[in-house]
Order: sequence, then C-alpha cells, then structure tokens
Amino acid sequence: MPVTVRIPGVLRADAGGAAHLDLDLPPDVPLSSALDALAAAHPRLARRLRDERGTLRRYVNLYVNGEECRALAGLDTPLPADAEVQVLPSVAGG
Repeated sequence: MPVTVRIPGVLRADAGGAAHLDLDLPPDVPLSSALDALAAAHPRLARRLRDERGTLRRYVNLYVNGEECRALAGLDTPLPADAEVQVLPSVAGG
C-alpha cells in the first residue's frame, strides 16, 4: 500500500532533498511503522522527528490525511490505503 510522506523545506536536506517520500507498507500499519521505514532510509530525518525513546518530538506535528495524529491515536494511528502523512515542524518566534 503506498503511503506518501510530505517533507517540509526545512527538513528536506535530511531526506536527501526530497519534497515527498513514497513508502510501500502493508495496509493499516501504525504511523510508527511508517516512521521506522523512514528511519531505515533517512536516519537523520528520523532523529529530527522522534527522540531516543521513539516518542514524537513535541515541536513536530504529523498529519494523517489532514488530521493531526495526536488528536487520533498518536503514533498508533493506523494508516489507511493511499494515506498521506504531512510533517509540519512547529514555528516559534519572538
């Protein structure tokens, strides 16, 4: 099942310059499995998304088909067929 992960400009260098990455995953796998697949191919990107315990970093927001994952089941959110995961780092200013 194809899953598309959209990468914001600020993280593209850690994803080999890609604006999006396509993953081939079994149906209904959890979001954490998609992040595991990203980690295998792009370890620097993985470190920017999750901490040492595998927890999503607080300044990173992941959306599954437009829904923020923390409002769903977090990293246990199942990915439906043809899911789109969008990575959005929080923006702060002062």
